[in-house]
Amino acid sequence: MTYEAFLERLYNYRNRLISSPRFQRWSLSNPLTRPIAQRRARAALDLTAGFVYSQVLFACAELDLFECLREGSLSLQDLSKRLNLAQDPTSRLLAAAASLELIERRGSDKWGLGPIGAALAGNPSALALIRHQSMLYGDLIDPIALLKGKKSASLASYWPYSADEETPTLLGAEQVAAYSALMAASQPIVAEEVLHAYDITRYNCLLDVGGGEGVFIATAARFSQRLNFKLFDLPAVAERARVRLQDMELASRVNIFEGNFLRDKLPYGADIVTLIRIIHDHDDQSSITLLKNIRSSLEKGAKLLIIEAMSGVKGAEPLDAYYGFYTLAMGRGMPREVNHIKLLLTKSGFGACRLINNSLPTLTSILEATAI
Repeated sequence: MTYEAFLERLYNYRNRLISSPRFQRWSLSNPLTRPIAQRRARAALDLTAGFVYSQVLFACAELDLFECLREGSLSLQDLSKRLNLAQDPTSRLLAAAASLELIERRGSDKWGLGPIGAALAGNPSALALIRHQSMLYGDLIDPIALLKGKKSASLASYWPYSADEETPTLLGAEQVAAYSALMAASQPIVAEEVLHAYDITRYNCLLDVGGGEGVFIATAARFSQRLNFKLFDLPAVAERARVRLQDMELASRVNIFEGNFLRDKLPYGADIVTLIRIIHDHDDQSSITLLKNIRSSLEKGAKLLIIEAMSGVKGAEPLDAYYGFYTLAMGRGMPREVNHIKLLLTKSGFGACRLINNSLPTLTSILEATAI
């Protein structure tokens, strides 16, 4: 018997045992196995009720419940008025939010922020992403139809460049406004995570490809006063970056370039390039095309940072479910394992790939590669 066949028999035996009602009852009655059985039962409940949890969170964000409670606890009556809800549904929402540690009861008739709610209240980037989820929830009403390609998804139109890799430069200001604003709103938390984990002060010029409205660059400018920047994005997005960076008095440190990063040459002169939440939006061939284009703009030894959630990273395993279905609804892309991305990099002229340790892999991972 081969090792693989032995493991298969072992897995099958384990699954038959776990699925047995008799074993389940025994595991709950046995003091040694009870904690394991209870954890798995709770995990099954969370999977079953997860959509409801997310809708409670969305309602709290949309009604500005966390903002209402930032300065201190409030009574049911006060919250009912501020949320513009009758007291009965307000009470129902508060109880649901408290069960998820978003808020907590304070005394007999007061409610305040819970530990998770407090973290969210101070994080507008996270709240922007939470509000955005309503579109994904709508697309996932019939996941089987989505998997079979029988359902059009609203996310595909929200990200208009996903439908056309040939002529995205023709997208106008109105077409890029919604997704550019979302990326700008959600970018600060990613930028802070990356820049606390990776030292950019040793570089002279950073090129942010698909850099959106320049939020990452604006954050990086705080971390290094001598670093100069280049930003490359679609014409309509680049124009939004010009306005934002001008308002932030950073225009003198940033050169902005327009075009299609799959078709047009990228600017020379950078010794580090960042790709933030870009690769998982594209299939393998388009990713290689982009990576080769980046490599052609770099001298040997220059660095590339791929910054996005990656499959299989310890502590971020459930992201496969989220990004797998998000990119399915979007109509393009996929979450990838680190080794898969390394293979794409190797085929594109990069080497010495290493995953940078960072505190929140559920938010993003950071993969460094060197131009060879």
